[in-house]
Amino acid sequence: MTKAAVFDMDGTLVDSVDLHASAWQEAFARFGHDVTFEQARSQIGKGGDQLLPVFLSSAERKDHGDALEEWRGERFKTKYLPMVRPFSAVPDLLRRVRDAGLKVVVASSAKKEDLEIYLEIAGITQLVDQSTSSTDVVKSKPAPDIFEVALQKLKIVAADAVAIGDTPYDAQAAGKAGMQTIGLLCGGFTEISLRAGGCAAVYPGPGALLACFEASPLGTGV
Repeated sequence: MTKAAVFDMDGTLVDSVDLHASAWQEAFARFGHDVTFEQARSQIGKGGDQLLPVFLSSAERKDHGDALEEWRGERFKTKYLPMVRPFSAVPDLLRRVRDAGLKVVVASSAKKEDLEIYLEIAGITQLVDQSTSSTDVVKSKPAPDIFEVALQKLKIVAADAVAIGDTPYDAQAAGKAGMQTIGLLCGGFTEISLRAGGCAAVYPGPGALLACFEASPLGTGV
């Protein structure tokens, strides 16, 4: 029996994927690396610990990886964070989840302080029972750590929770933790890539999931 819905944040509840990709592209260029917007975007959903090794060698990460990630973080906060907007129907979806008797959890690769801002932007701070972020774990998605911590906080087993995310990395992380995943297309990844990552069901976005709630893995569907 499903007892909790565990939501990703970026690209799932708030429209921020392109903004993160732009910040990363700028950061790589700042430190002398030619990474295209599309290349950066394909990795959004991972934390910096998982994203940097895709583009930087071990020596490069040791030399300026921390400085690059710090610069990116400040760039995002000052230039892009004010542009982040929630997807439609997000508060309504979370209220529907709560009305069904499920706990609402946000499990994000964002840092804790950024996650708190996102919750305010989306207008869902009071609708979330628990949250986990990259600050709580050693490895971010697609490692399962963030979901495993969420399950520990809830004191439930993986089979009793459903993850909702927009990237294959969400599904891979949740799958490693033993959880089923619903994929949303609003983050820009294709249905094919989401299902290849392990998503059991795919919907266009939060509004569509709300409309199909009863038939989804969160409702009476499977």
